[in-house]
Amino acid sequence: MPKDKMEYLESNSMRMLQRSMDFLWSKQTCILDNIANAETPGYKTKYATFEESLQKAIQSASHDKTSASSSIREAIETTPVEIRQAEESTRLDGNGVNITEQMVELVREGYQMQYVMNAMSSDFSLIRTAING
Repeated sequence: MPKDKMEYLESNSMRMLQRSMDFLWSKQTCILDNIANAETPGYKTKYATFEESLQKAIQSASHDKTSASSSIREAIETTPVEIRQAEESTRLDGNGVNITEQMVELVREGYQMQYVMNAMSSDFSLIRTAING
């Protein structure tokens, strides 16, 4: 494969798509854990976050004018997916899971995952077309 096509596979946008899939996988795991523990007394709702810390990391990397592209790549690769527990409880037994809210989040997460997969598929299709001519 020519070097310019290989570079595309290592581009910031492709890495961002990979990190998005990692985040969505973690988010789906949290949602499924929440649904599975909907009847567990004292269970607190878990949720995954990624966007806020990624935004901060990219903003600080973009201010570094020496090597903005590599700084942004570093920010993308090193921003962790954070798993947090909610503090609030919605029931008297201390359980914080709102099953309806979790089901809506699961559907939304499914659509987000489908969007990222379509974006990746489209990118790979362009590469395949460029290779085949």
